[in-house]
Amino acid sequence: MSAWSRGEAKSWADAMSYALVQQYGRWTVGWRWSHDEGDFDGGPVGNWCCPRDSITTSEETLARVEAALREWREWLESLAGWFEAYPLDLTDIVEQRILWERAARNLILQVVDRTGCGSGWYGHCRQVLTWFLERWGVEPEVARSLVDEAIGGRFRSWTGPDTVVVDDVAEQLALSLRPSNGRPRALAPTQDHLQRWLAVRESVPWHEIPDGGTDGPVVPLRDGVAEDIRAFDGAIAPARAEGLLGALELLRADAARGARLDFALLSSWQQHVLGTTQPPPFRNSPAFAKGSRERYGIGPDTRARLDTCLAGSAPDTGHPLGLTARAARASLDVCFFHPFDDGNARSAFLTLVFILAREGIALDAVSLLRRVTFQADDPQDPLIFVRYINIHLAETRRRTADSTGLASR
Repeated sequence: MSAWSRGEAKSWADAMSYALVQQYGRWTVGWRWSHDEGDFDGGPVGNWCCPRDSITTSEETLARVEAALREWREWLESLAGWFEAYPLDLTDIVEQRILWERAARNLILQVVDRTGCGSGWYGHCRQVLTWFLERWGVEPEVARSLVDEAIGGRFRSWTGPDTVVVDDVAEQLALSLRPSNGRPRALAPTQDHLQRWLAVRESVPWHEIPDGGTDGPVVPLRDGVAEDIRAFDGAIAPARAEGLLGALELLRADAARGARLDFALLSSWQQHVLGTTQPPPFRNSPAFAKGSRERYGIGPDTRARLDTCLAGSAPDTGHPLGLTARAARASLDVCFFHPFDDGNARSAFLTLVFILAREGIALDAVSLLRRVTFQADDPQDPLIFVRYINIHLAETRRRTADSTGLASR
């Protein structure tokens, strides 16, 4: 039976797939994408499993093929309907992010329900989200990369995703989209995006950006940073969350003593983030990110240039910027200098938290600050990032003030 299933029966099923494509078109190839561990596991089809279990008499077998093909077609048409229910425009992404997020969340839940979260179900989930982005103009390679980055390995076979994970994946996917994602980005492999960032850094009108930190320190009702780490990173791996929480405790002590921000300080936090025995060194070769779409060069003065950039985050420098501009700029410096072999996004986030904490500010939520990817060569991204920090800070102040007012009544 095993040999027949792998040989003659599989050849028959392959021939049927070929015949259906010739008769009806390429859309038919999913008719064998069965639930659980079938021909191609993790799919939405329940009327076909595999040659061993689905091929019996001619009449019964052809009836199963027809039912599976109809089931696959019905699923594709329902997906198309959900896609069209969210007519989205990449050129207006800032105003429509909540709609992109809602659509992504709905599609994940539809795939969860349809596949039953069996073996490999997340492969079809990635495909559906990628189809959705492509439908609304995202370049195919970019769409695949953004979906992979948003999911980040957090979906598992035989396991339904927690609500917090679904929400985070949808949110991160929506926040990572840019108008430029609709154009192919054929970048030369020798391009140095660190140099591109440094050029953008000089062109941004940092002093003109509104500063949400002018009203002084704020102590929130809840520790938004720690709670986000426990929920978001803890869902990926408990050890990852423990490392970040250890780094958070250390950076807050450093902020309280007014420590100077430089690579050595970052490395002391990164030891906890990565769980290494020693503070990790500065990288010694070019680094890559965003599916190798960005390359960050290395030279004999790269670390010194990072220290010079980070020194500008202090409040006592000449012609100081607003607090939120300094926090955003330093966080992006860490992103694009990419000093470590691993964990640079986490290091950039900790940098932002440190700069705010050094001036007595903590936040009660940070979702906009962690679920977004910025481009090294986009001059609008720094402005968006500062805006996100200001939004979180304003909301933290408002909720804290509302609670204080209620308590005094």
